[in-house]
Amino acid sequence: MERRGKQEDAYIQLARQTVETYVRTGKELEVPAGLPKEMYQDRAGVFVSIKEEGQLRGCIGTLQAVQPSIAGEIIQNAISASSKDPRFPPIQAKELDKLVISVDVLGPMEEISAPGMLDVKRYGVVVTKGYRRGLLLPNL
Repeated sequence: MERRGKQEDAYIQLARQTVETYVRTGKELEVPAGLPKEMYQDRAGVFVSIKEEGQLRGCIGTLQAVQPSIAGEIIQNAISASSKDPRFPPIQAKELDKLVISVDVLGPMEEISAPGMLDVKRYGVVVTKGYRRGLLLPNL
């Protein structure tokens, strides 16, 4: 989901509001009122990805929920994607109007029995070996 302005859904609007608040003030956004019910009630892993002019500018997420709600997960990961992704410098206020933000809410993970069952464009892939784990998000 990568839409800008009035057509952004509630998930992306929350991520954008979080990034803008954090970049401008250094303060964490409180979970606002008026979000869809599932954003308060449900828990899930969430990835927030930020692009500028088509190039990745930050991407941080969780494979499983660590916050009490999806809204809280989006807020924490939006802050991290904009300021703590070790691959990029923190986002500056002058960049805010150029950002395209996407939010991926992860569903339950399912094991597969054969590589032919993979559909990375639709579902993404988590690969685990020992204590190491990697994630490929669809269409990132």
